[in-house]
Amino acid sequence: MCGKMGKTGLVVLLMILARFRAETEKKLNVLLILADDGGFEMGAYRNKICQTPNLDALAKNSLIFNNAYTSVSSCSPSRSALLTGMPAHQNGMYGLHQAENHFDSFTNIKSLPNILRENGIRTGIIGKKHVGPKSTYSFDYEQTEENNSILQVGRNITFMKLLAREFLNKSTDKPFFLFVAFHDPHRCGHTNPEYGEFCQRFGNGDVGMGLIPDWHPIYYQWDELELPYYIPDTEEARRDVANQYTTISRLDQGVGLILEELKKSGHSDDTLVIYSSDNGIPFPNGRTNLYDSGIAEPMFISSPLHKERRNQVTYSLTSLLDIVPTVLDWFNITEESNEIINRKLTGKSLLPLLVEEPQNTTNEAIFASHNLHEVTMYYPMRMIRTHRYKLLHNLNYQTPFPIDQDFYLSPTFQGILNRTKAKENLYWFKTLKQYYNRPEWELYDLKHDPVEVNNLAGKNEYKNVMQELEKRLSEWQNATNDPWICSPHSVLENKGDYANNPQCMPLYNM
Repeated sequence: MCGKMGKTGLVVLLMILARFRAETEKKLNVLLILADDGGFEMGAYRNKICQTPNLDALAKNSLIFNNAYTSVSSCSPSRSALLTGMPAHQNGMYGLHQAENHFDSFTNIKSLPNILRENGIRTGIIGKKHVGPKSTYSFDYEQTEENNSILQVGRNITFMKLLAREFLNKSTDKPFFLFVAFHDPHRCGHTNPEYGEFCQRFGNGDVGMGLIPDWHPIYYQWDELELPYYIPDTEEARRDVANQYTTISRLDQGVGLILEELKKSGHSDDTLVIYSSDNGIPFPNGRTNLYDSGIAEPMFISSPLHKERRNQVTYSLTSLLDIVPTVLDWFNITEESNEIINRKLTGKSLLPLLVEEPQNTTNEAIFASHNLHEVTMYYPMRMIRTHRYKLLHNLNYQTPFPIDQDFYLSPTFQGILNRTKAKENLYWFKTLKQYYNRPEWELYDLKHDPVEVNNLAGKNEYKNVMQELEKRLSEWQNATNDPWICSPHSVLENKGDYANNPQCMPLYNM
C-alpha cells in the first residue's frame, strides 16, 4: 500500500530510538493536535493571507506532508478512524455520534487510548471528542463536550491552555498521550448564530460575546482573499471565508499556547507532535465529499529524535489511518506482541518518513470510505487514490448528493441556491445539478485533471486502469470487512451456508 523505506534508513531510525531510550530516563510521549474542519489556510501551505505564525513555526520543526488524506470526510467517522486505525465501515461509526444521529463504534473495538492505557501510558483528551461509546474511547483525563460547553473546551484557547497545563504538570512517571482537539474552525451558524457563522465573535470582547484573554482577534478583508478553485468567487462566499480565517487564526494562537505549555512542562524534547485535521473544510466540494477538496488534510510531524528532515516536504501518500500505527510504533507497541490489538490494521507507521523518502512510490495508494454524515444523509462512497488516478464508487448514485444542516444555512450555499433559482452566474466550477447528480463510477486522471471534472469511467482507453483500481479497492474492502462490498447491485451472503464461502448474490437491478 505504501512505498518501502530503504534498509539503511530503517536501521538508522531503530538505532536512534534505541539510543534515546538508553541514554535518558525520560519517557517518550505524544501530543496529537487536531483542527475541526481545518484546511490548508496557513503560510506553511503557501497561503499568503491567513496569519498562522504558530503553525508555520511548528511546520519548520516538522516534516510537512503534501499528500495526507482523511479516510472519510465526516467528523465522527473520521475521528473514529483516526483513533482506531480502522475505516468507519470497519469500526462501526457509520455517521455522526451526537443527538439524533446516534452512531457508535462497535463495543469490541480497541481504540488507541484503550490500547495505550493497557500498556502503561497515561492518556488525555481536551476539546471535541465526538465519538462513542465511552467504553470504546476511554481516556484517563477527559475535558470534552461531554462534561463542558463545546465552545469553552474547543474554542476558548485560554481555558484549553489551562487544561493542558493541568494534564502536563500532573506528577506521574508514566509516558503520556495527549489529544488536543480544537473545535475551530468548524461552522456554528446553525447552532449559535449569535456568535457568527464560524463563532468568530465568540470571546472577542464585544458586548455579550465574552472575552478569551489570550486571543488577539485578526480580521480579514473579504475582497483581498485568494479562493481555492472549489469555492464560488462571490461576495457572500468571500465574506464566509474571511470569517473562517478569523477562527483559523484563533486556532493558530491556541496551538501556540499548547506548545508553550508543553515546553514549560519540560516535555518538548521527549514528545512527538502530530498536527492534522479531521476532514475537509465546510464549503461546496469540501466536507462529506471524497474529492481531494474534501479529503486532503494538512499534516506536520515534529520529532525530538529526527532532525534530518525538519522543514522538508514528503510527497508520500499518507492517510489518517496511519496515525494509530505511528503512535504504536513510537511507543514500541507491536501488533504481534499485543493481543489487545484485535484486528489487523491496514495503515503504516509514518516514522520512517522522518528519516528518508521511500525509494519507490509507484504502488502507493490511499483509500476512503463514507457512509453517512447526518442520519438522513445516506450516500455511501468508496475510493482509491494513487499518485496519478482516483476511482470513486458512488453506491447510492440514483439519489441526489445530500446536504448537511450547517452547510445548507451557510452564506456560501445559500448564494449558490439563490443564484441557481434566479438563473444567474454561480461563479463556480460546477452547476448545482452537476453537484447533486453523480454517476456510479468516477475516474479521474489527477495529473491532467486535478480539479476532478473530466470523468474517464467507461472510456475504452482507460479500461485497464479502471479494472486495476477496482481490483485494489475491492481487496481493501475485503481486508477491512466492508459490509457494503457487494453494493449496490448484489447482496452479501456471509452467514449460514455461506459462512465459509461469502458470496455476492446478484440483484439484477441494473
